[in-house]
Amino acid sequence: MLIHSVFFWLKPELTEARRAEFRRGLESLAGISSLQSLHIGTPAPLPPRPVLDATYTFALTGVFQDVAGQTAYQTDPLHLAFLERFRGDWTKVQIYDAA
Repeated sequence: MLIHSVFFWLKPELTEARRAEFRRGLESLAGISSLQSLHIGTPAPLPPRPVLDATYTFALTGVFQDVAGQTAYQTDPLHLAFLERFRGDWTKVQIYDAA
């Protein structure tokens, strides 16, 4: 199993409509066949803690059977279309992959 966690910091000037579009773009990635599951979320409303980073806008967590599945995801047309359409909307992306 491989867990692919992606955190997006969107540009502050984006409208709510564009942020909703961005979320729909993330949701469209569920159509990638190598993804076993997909979760999209925003920072949880938890009390602040020194080790908690809640500064991101959206988080995506995808589960793949193996490295080959995650590799296929990277070149899937749905993923490439998402990147093409939205890459100008964020100021930072941080990715963590765990096997």
